[in-house]
Amino acid sequence: MSKKILIIGGGPGGYIAALRAAQLGGSVTLVEDRALGGTCLNRGCIPTKTLLHTVELYNEVTREGPKVGLKVQGASVDWPSLIARKEALTAQLAGGVGALLRARKVEVLKGRAVLTKPTEAKISLTGGGDKSVTFDAAILATGSEPAKPPVAGLDLPGVITSDEALSLTSPPKSLLIIGGGVIGIELASVYSPLGTKVTVVEFLPQILPNIDEELAAMMRARLEASGITILTGRSVKSVEKTPQGLKVKIDGADAPDLTAEKVLVATGRKPNTAGLGLEALGVKLEKGRIITDPTMATNVKNLYAVGDCSSPIMLAHVASREGEVAAGNILGHPTKMSYAKVPGAVYTNPEIAWVGLTEAQARKQGLNVAIGRFPLAFNGKCLVMGGEGIVKSVIDKKYNEILGVHILGPRASDLVGVPGLAISMEARAEDVADSIFAHPTVGEAIGESLLDALGRPLAKV
Repeated sequence: MSKKILIIGGGPGGYIAALRAAQLGGSVTLVEDRALGGTCLNRGCIPTKTLLHTVELYNEVTREGPKVGLKVQGASVDWPSLIARKEALTAQLAGGVGALLRARKVEVLKGRAVLTKPTEAKISLTGGGDKSVTFDAAILATGSEPAKPPVAGLDLPGVITSDEALSLTSPPKSLLIIGGGVIGIELASVYSPLGTKVTVVEFLPQILPNIDEELAAMMRARLEASGITILTGRSVKSVEKTPQGLKVKIDGADAPDLTAEKVLVATGRKPNTAGLGLEALGVKLEKGRIITDPTMATNVKNLYAVGDCSSPIMLAHVASREGEVAAGNILGHPTKMSYAKVPGAVYTNPEIAWVGLTEAQARKQGLNVAIGRFPLAFNGKCLVMGGEGIVKSVIDKKYNEILGVHILGPRASDLVGVPGLAISMEARAEDVADSIFAHPTVGEAIGESLLDALGRPLAKV
């Protein structure tokens, strides 16, 4: 008799867990009160990248076109059409998720679930009425929501989160972004090329915290050169409504008050775990986050959690892997989750992508490291594309094991898979550097960066 699996949440963690559980022979019910695909598909990854793609093309035509012999007159972004395309793409992908679940015979219930027992939940159906569902194991995949810091005025009209920023009726004349992390910097990169005066205020001394300091500094210089104002080591004290717009007070005696049409709060996200009945069942939480072990199990038997509601890394691809791990452990395919080799990306122009340790992290661990750098100014394909950037490698001197690779350049998010695979296989720098990369490609720079770390660079002086 197959196990009955209940999954609460239909985002990248939940629907992948459902597909994997069904693949392994489970009888699966998935509960979701909004569109399938979760934040990533509907209010995050896909919508943001849709806007960024169009803005990148616009930049290529209007700013970079003359450099590569391309003249286009009267180019402009049709914002309503772009928003309509974003909505169509998210609907198409959400429909695809639904089709996959139907093909695997996963029962999908639209509604909200509350756990009443370790093996039972009550579903408040969106169409009305309740339904009781019993299960052998449940996977909680309820995701996250934008977090707002305790700053006066953040409830005013015109103060928005990333959810609203992806559906504005028109680009604002001015936008102040609170938070210089991935969300804030990507949305700054959407609106600034469209004529919005963008200011980013970041509490920490570096934008894009946790990214290699060298690459973050290079990205900051590029953003500032494009017209974006960046204030680091500053915090927002309050927001007030004035006839001129939203007045934002910044800490520091020398900090001027700033005024913007819109204020975007991009200070991170918080786990969405309220109202699930977790406290009554004794599920261990820490600041709202569900605590799990490497098998994705909670402290309550038969209850598992994946994705933003529990994960230390709030990324869609991490949630999906956690969903696979949880389903496998429930259905007799034991495995453990590892966060040591998770790739990340920022979809700016150029992109940033990384996997493994930064230089600072490696040195903090006391490792004896060698650093390789290959400027993309020496890469033929990058020059053809009009791009710029760098590939930076971190290797352990003892065995030449690859510890981390960090890319700033065109299509960095697509390239990072190669070093990601190498790190997962505990490959040495020479294993990758001595491989043959197609020419001309930007990917050649990965091998060149590793050669530089080995002290035998070929294509740089």
